[in-house]
Amino acid sequence: MKKFFASFFQENRSILLVTLVLLLTPFVLGLFEGSTPAMIWNNEGSISKFIEGLGIEIFILALYALSYDILFGITGLLSFGHAMFFAVAAYLTGIAIKTFNLPFLAIVGLILLAAVLQALLFGIVLPRVKGITFTLVTLGLASVFHIVVMSSDMGKFTGADVGLQGVTVPAFINPAVERLRFYVVALVLMMLVYIFYRIFVNSPTGHVCVAIRENEGRARMLGYNTVAFKMVVLLVSSLTAALAGFLHALYQPIISPHIADLGFTVTALLIVLIGGVGTLSGALVGAFVYRILDFTLRRFIGENATFITGAIYVLFVLFIPYGIVGTWRLKRLNWKQDWQRLLERFKTSTVK
Repeated sequence: MKKFFASFFQENRSILLVTLVLLLTPFVLGLFEGSTPAMIWNNEGSISKFIEGLGIEIFILALYALSYDILFGITGLLSFGHAMFFAVAAYLTGIAIKTFNLPFLAIVGLILLAAVLQALLFGIVLPRVKGITFTLVTLGLASVFHIVVMSSDMGKFTGADVGLQGVTVPAFINPAVERLRFYVVALVLMMLVYIFYRIFVNSPTGHVCVAIRENEGRARMLGYNTVAFKMVVLLVSSLTAALAGFLHALYQPIISPHIADLGFTVTALLIVLIGGVGTLSGALVGAFVYRILDFTLRRFIGENATFITGAIYVLFVLFIPYGIVGTWRLKRLNWKQDWQRLLERFKTSTVK
């Protein structure tokens, strides 16, 4: 057991250190406005609450991007309907609380069940389609859900184009009064999912998923049931996106229909591209950069920020095609190789 924990901390020391830093961030920044740790613990202090709110949004986006990265970056399944996983969970949470007043645990069970059913729905087409055809099928399924959400007939439950409002969050997790608690819960969930994803990708199942991305035909020739492996990834991805949608519904005062359209799936794709496709940690870095960039530009430029943001994304794709994390790993490998060559030359010259 000691060896297991020692190995676990050794392999995940960087992410555990980042988690610790993020946990302490509200307390440290609160000192600049004169807030004591006790005040921050009691959800007082404007700067700390602002940082916690921004952090929660980043953590939710990171969860959502992770769910997309394992689907697209690791397994090579390009989906244009990924927002459906997120939106179904968010709307189900809001409707279950507002309309049916279900217990909290019952809502969690409902979200998990819905995530599994959606994965099975998307998985039905896996044996029949692949590539761009799979992309278009997922887009079609998600578009149907978006139309249902926007329809006036469902306005009583979804709020139609206005969005679902008036969701009363349980007091013990209500971000309005327990923001620090919500911040910690969202952070811990994000880190646990990230660690689980790393273990999954490094497992035999994860290696087969990478093989499917590189050459599915060869993976089948080696005897692997590629449909079953893609189904597993769809299930994991759906559950993670549903978790993000669940947290989104609890945090945001309005569940907007924009989370069900194609644009929100593109958001996940952009975050993954910024951070680095297939790197996992790139989803976390990309979510941070995306949210900070969007917040900063909107605050100082306003609605024109969309144009600037789009231009920055184009520059990212053109000049940093491997993303932030992917480029860093590539450069670090080159630096190590250069350093080894330098040492070898030094040893050779010393011997002479």
